[in-house]
Amino acid sequence: MSLPAIFDTIRLPVIAAPLFIISHPALVIAQCKAGVVGSFPALNARPQSQLDEWIHQITEELAAWDRDHPDTPAAPFAVNQIVHRSNDRLEDDILTCAKWKVPITITSLGARTELNEAVHGWGGITLHDIIDDRFARKAVEKGADGLIAVATGAGGHAGRWSPFALVQEIRQWFDGPLALSGAIASGGAVLAAQAMGADLAYIGSPFIATDEARAEDDYKQGIVDGGGADIINSNLFTGINGNYLRASIAASGLDPDNLPEAGPEAMNFQSSTGAKAWRDIWGSGQGIGVIDKVVPTADYVARLGREYDAAKARLR
Repeated sequence: MSLPAIFDTIRLPVIAAPLFIISHPALVIAQCKAGVVGSFPALNARPQSQLDEWIHQITEELAAWDRDHPDTPAAPFAVNQIVHRSNDRLEDDILTCAKWKVPITITSLGARTELNEAVHGWGGITLHDIIDDRFARKAVEKGADGLIAVATGAGGHAGRWSPFALVQEIRQWFDGPLALSGAIASGGAVLAAQAMGADLAYIGSPFIATDEARAEDDYKQGIVDGGGADIINSNLFTGINGNYLRASIAASGLDPDNLPEAGPEAMNFQSSTGAKAWRDIWGSGQGIGVIDKVVPTADYVARLGREYDAAKARLR
């Protein structure tokens, strides 16, 4: 199945994943100008009124880019909504997105028919992130237009399934838009995702090591210095299994190799040194071994493009 028309302006089949705390307008705008879908979590805009300001800024700057660069228009942007009942901002955030007719909504931690209908009402599409086939079926039943298959190796709240198993099962019954997430950091991996049956690659951790990312310098350098062996999977920090940088766990006063299981306080985790999940204990996927320096977003996307073309050429 071909992608919806919303994706017509992408120059590389990539969605830049919404990064909690880190993604903000400067990063999203740079991603979209470079030709990949940029995104951010609505909850990154604090207070809630700031969400309107952020979307206004993104919309205006991308419109100006399109006027000045008619041959290379910007890719669309997406806003990530946490659908979990703990998100008391969801209704207000949806109303703000409706005001600006946000083109793509990424939903996480729950699927709701009424949310999908609201997005369709203003002409947008929804992509729901899932970790297995059961959740994928539920999302589509409730009206999601597409799926983001989060496989093992992804940063933050990663799935448990091999990307091969996950994509294969979904493609047995679903022919709509499908993005694949999990340790994708090179252009060759983007092409591999398509070869498996995905339409798009969903890339997060490499964008932490970009100039525009709203991350501490030590976090960016941790992505540059790290590799697959530096990623620790644990449910201690949020109650849900996720992947985190070993060095940030050690800096919090914990032993990365002997982490306890999560207790009821996991959603509000704080170490004895005051370290908190996401702010101080840093999420990362397993694919960061190919990231060797902090660069502008445009340079990283250009590198992906060169690698993607080279991978295709090798298969001819």
